[in-house]
Amino acid sequence: MTGNRVGRVADKVAFITGAARGQGREHAIRLAEEGADIIAVDVCKDIDGVGYPGASEADLADTVDLVEKSGRRIVTAKADVRDLESLRAALDQGVATLGALDIVVANAGISGTPAPAALIKESAWQTMLDINITGVWHTVKAALPHMTNGGGSIILVSSMLGLRGGGYMAHYASAKHAVVGLMNSLANELAPQWIRVNSIHPGNVLTPMLDNESFCRTLRPDLPNPTVHDAAEIVGQFHMLPKPLIEARAISNAVLFLASDEAQYITGAALPVDAGAVAKF
Repeated sequence: MTGNRVGRVADKVAFITGAARGQGREHAIRLAEEGADIIAVDVCKDIDGVGYPGASEADLADTVDLVEKSGRRIVTAKADVRDLESLRAALDQGVATLGALDIVVANAGISGTPAPAALIKESAWQTMLDINITGVWHTVKAALPHMTNGGGSIILVSSMLGLRGGGYMAHYASAKHAVVGLMNSLANELAPQWIRVNSIHPGNVLTPMLDNESFCRTLRPDLPNPTVHDAAEIVGQFHMLPKPLIEARAISNAVLFLASDEAQYITGAALPVDAGAVAKF
């Protein structure tokens, strides 16, 4: 798509956290394809206590290239969602360059190593909450002062485990459930300003959060060199549809819908994109 073609979010500006790779990168690409300019941030480093490597500055540079191929502009910054001031600085720079802020996608998050609740380390619990719920709040808190042009769409990325829970992931499920409470509160507060707030709840998505050695070995200790597809034989049992791993673009299509005028009367909704996991008996 060229920069002057009409799209479903034409000439909007979207702020996306965790945009260097995985779902965040795909959200940036999908919104750019439909006409949005992008403010993209990522911490671009490993997170202490997380069992898989973090994104890199090179990953974020790849996101830039992919967005620019759609003919849209993109401004990036290294920012940690745990650090409110770094988010504010990134947004100040982005809005000064791109001129507005219409869409917020609070995507940045981590996954924990599966463990019984009683064995989760205090530090792992705290890091999970700091990133997966406080970081979401920081994202919205930094963004709202810029959303003054007559409405907008805020999309909080939760998880299927934010609606149903799951054994051995108590810290992750607790943080993702809290995202729903934040979403409902914000939807009620911001509706008079025509700012819509919704959450999406992905199932098992094929990104580095699942496709890493630590996760695969935890799920399949019976194999010497398990792959993500070996692990999918376990986690895929959550899904109702016979698809153990969902492609990131499917989640981005839901983000695009909620960001667009097609969803102009949708707010306060928790939308599963989970192959039926939440509804499965």
